[in-house]
Amino acid sequence: MIALLQNKWPARTEARIDGRLVAVAVRVSARARSYRLSIPHHGAPVLTVPRHGRWPEAEAFLARQTAWLAARLKRAAKPVSFSAGAAVPLRGVDHRIVPTGRIRGRVEVAALEEEAALLVPGETAHQARRLIDWMKTEAQRDLEARVAVHAQTLGVTVKSVAMRSQSTRWGSCSSAGRLNFNWRLVLAPPFVLDYVAAHEVAHLVEMNHSRAFWSTVERALPGMERGRAWLKAHGRQLMVYGLDV
Repeated sequence: MIALLQNKWPARTEARIDGRLVAVAVRVSARARSYRLSIPHHGAPVLTVPRHGRWPEAEAFLARQTAWLAARLKRAAKPVSFSAGAAVPLRGVDHRIVPTGRIRGRVEVAALEEEAALLVPGETAHQARRLIDWMKTEAQRDLEARVAVHAQTLGVTVKSVAMRSQSTRWGSCSSAGRLNFNWRLVLAPPFVLDYVAAHEVAHLVEMNHSRAFWSTVERALPGMERGRAWLKAHGRQLMVYGLDV
């Protein structure tokens, strides 16, 4: 039996894709004005429904979208595990994960047989977590440096910079000047991280996405479109790194 949300909407439903049933999460939105189907960076597809909609209409909408859903699921990025031998990007350059065999120590960047490598210590079960913790520290350092530059350019004060593991967002900004960033930005080329840093700092001037906001981003970072375009094209793939940890 499907559990109901607010005695009206099911918490989940199913769609038949290529002869198999695919779970679809149902999300009720007070702001939604129409039915919408989306695929997050990980997890089940999501059917967003207006609070005042009707379930038969939502089911009919989902049925009409099965071909689209099938195509998108085939192209969806698969999670990449931080395991021995895996290739993961660091600042846009692929590095091979190589366990050191040592219990103690810190992650190091090295060149092994003309290949960039990340030397990871620790027991096998904890190596992925050690690597992510190290990447968070690297991301923190890179972002603090670029945030400081953009804050000075725009004449604003940043209270704090913190790393998060958001599943759908690259950054956020509070009116109090607290900036949060997705640590996976350290996987991208530096100009991408720089764009997101400028984007969030610009929100301290314009807390919206108006034309004035985008002008502010460009004032902080001329050529910001390069990073914005790269993230739009490749961001989904970056989001799947380390999801199994």
